[in-house]
Amino acid sequence: MQVDDFRQSPAGDLVPISGTNPVSGQTFHHWAYVPHPLPARVDLRPGTYKAISEADRALGAMDARVAQLPNPRLLIQPSLTREAVSTSALEGTYAPYADVLEAQYTDKDVTAEVREVRNYVRAAVHGLDLIQRRPICLSTVAELQKLLVSGTRGDSYDAGQLRKRLVCIGDRGRGIEQSRFVPPPNGTPLAEGVSAWEKWINTEQEMPALVKVALSHYQFETLHPFSDGNGRIGRLAITLQLIEEKVITHPILNLSPWLEPRREDYIDHLLTVSKTGDFDPWVRFFAEAVRARADAAVATINDLISFSNEVVESMKRVGERSAAVANLATNLIGYSVMTVSRVRQDLDVSYPTANNAVNKLVQAGYLRELTGRNYGRIFICDRVYGLLSEG
Repeated sequence: MQVDDFRQSPAGDLVPISGTNPVSGQTFHHWAYVPHPLPARVDLRPGTYKAISEADRALGAMDARVAQLPNPRLLIQPSLTREAVSTSALEGTYAPYADVLEAQYTDKDVTAEVREVRNYVRAAVHGLDLIQRRPICLSTVAELQKLLVSGTRGDSYDAGQLRKRLVCIGDRGRGIEQSRFVPPPNGTPLAEGVSAWEKWINTEQEMPALVKVALSHYQFETLHPFSDGNGRIGRLAITLQLIEEKVITHPILNLSPWLEPRREDYIDHLLTVSKTGDFDPWVRFFAEAVRARADAAVATINDLISFSNEVVESMKRVGERSAAVANLATNLIGYSVMTVSRVRQDLDVSYPTANNAVNKLVQAGYLRELTGRNYGRIFICDRVYGLLSEG
């Protein structure tokens, strides 16, 4: 960490740290950065307020379009899965979208990468349930972090707890002195920082909701409260906070596909706040991400609805009158990948009826069987898969 870049920061303090490098065995004496509690107000430039306003309008349009769906909940699982793939890629874990979707319907062994991404989906679903019962706080995000790292390389002795060790951001093999950033040391500085963070986000602030969420994300990532998974949990907290602040109704907004190709800019903006105390560039960057992804979500939903209508009309033209077939055609927008058992459960019909509906859409060319077997078959809707993976 370039200590001189942070020495005059009005947003935090440097504190001395020391220890032993576990790789080299060499002792070190360095500095860690402890951010001040978040401010009650923040100065932003007119252009940034304009970007926030545009993002707000885009979110309103997205929420309105989602509300027009016959069953908005259909898009939750595929949206969370899409976010899971990109948010994990931001941290260097790459898993094909199709592999993650298929893993949701099989008990077979999966790669370590798929397991990590699948864990994110599980944590996100659990998080949506948790915020119905309690606020976003340390106990909430700690519970999600434990789910996220379960059975992965990040599953350590302090999983689900404030970290009990020093961490650094950057190439770990080069040692803490050569890292890009050193968050607060474990112990009192970290515990007090996280306590101030959770109090701040659960207090009504005199600033636009998107500004509040942007500042909250900066603080969480700067505190880096866990030994692993901070980036993914921090970005999941954005979604949860947007829902809690009633900015969006459903977790359809995926920011990570926009952040992934801009990873260095994303990190640099967060570091710039710590160096200068100027939140404006980061808030503007965040608002641009929100607007772009809300617009993309609307475009994807429009394409999905058009495809669903196409399938429904196509089945009518061939004289298909089965209610199950019509309902499955309508629900296809939520099924990139499916099984007959899942269709039976969601349509609340018998297995033979669900199987017949699936076979009808296979014959019509809208579904394709992936497994090549007579039991436990998995089907893919290529058109929906393409729209969701690219959206």
